[in-house]
Amino acid sequence: MNHLTIAKEALIAQAQAVTQLADRLDGEFQNAVELILGCKGRTVVCGMGKSGLIGQKMVATFASTGTPSFFLHPAEAFHGDLGMLKPIDVLILISYSGETDELIKLIPSLKSFGNKIIAMTGNGQSTLAKHADIWLDISVEREVCPNNLAPTTSTLATMAMGDALAVALIEAIQFKPMDFARYHPGGSLGRKLLTRVRDVMHSPAPVVTPATSFHDCLLVMTRSRLGLAVVMDDDKLVGIVTDGDLRRALLDDESIVHAPVVQFMTVDPHTIQEDAQLSEAEAYMRDNKIRALAVADSDKNVVGVVEIFD
Repeated sequence: MNHLTIAKEALIAQAQAVTQLADRLDGEFQNAVELILGCKGRTVVCGMGKSGLIGQKMVATFASTGTPSFFLHPAEAFHGDLGMLKPIDVLILISYSGETDELIKLIPSLKSFGNKIIAMTGNGQSTLAKHADIWLDISVEREVCPNNLAPTTSTLATMAMGDALAVALIEAIQFKPMDFARYHPGGSLGRKLLTRVRDVMHSPAPVVTPATSFHDCLLVMTRSRLGLAVVMDDDKLVGIVTDGDLRRALLDDESIVHAPVVQFMTVDPHTIQEDAQLSEAEAYMRDNKIRALAVADSDKNVVGVVEIFD
């Protein structure tokens, strides 16, 4: 048995199913997005079994991208958790057959509450689809399961439809990376986008003047352990000296060890504001092929330095 052949055939079949899903999208999808956008409450997703697992993933994506959402287990809802709902909430009920008993039992209550219902099913003639305000078609020709029994292609189609909704909502509300970071402060992206230069800069900056000797400049840089020093003249930033500047100066002329800083510093150094994002500083340093920036406050006073490795 060639397992690779079977796997490739399964993946191709599933890819085709998702493509067919896209081909069938119509005004109902547009209506679903607009209904969620206009929702004054939360988008509540409900499903049993594997549909429920996919529903939980949808909720995680919605909630982290600016659409308030939570998952409601249909069996628990029927035994008291319906109290979590408000009439202004929109319900997404997921059932491939459209006949899942636990979901069908909820419809009379949801109707009496006044909740709008979006049904995600593979059967437009099902009980769920007929009683919903909007029907999203997630039907597939068959499961990739050899017995056409285990939910495989249908679960992929359901997840793809959920992701399509999420992406449409992200575009509609103009959800930006910074917004994403606010909801993910513990993740690497959150730390990267929320961290400001002032949070990681070295302050105070090691300082020399244009008249400082090579030897004394080297001492300042060594004590700071930063491998650099900013050059100030009457409280004005006029240059920067890095380890690289020292090495290049020595290679060009060994007598430079007797010269003042003004002869080997880099003039008009790059700077960045202390309230800039660290990611902005890192991108700027990479683009300009430098490893350090002088940091200025709102009054253009040098308050520190930041290195690309910070």
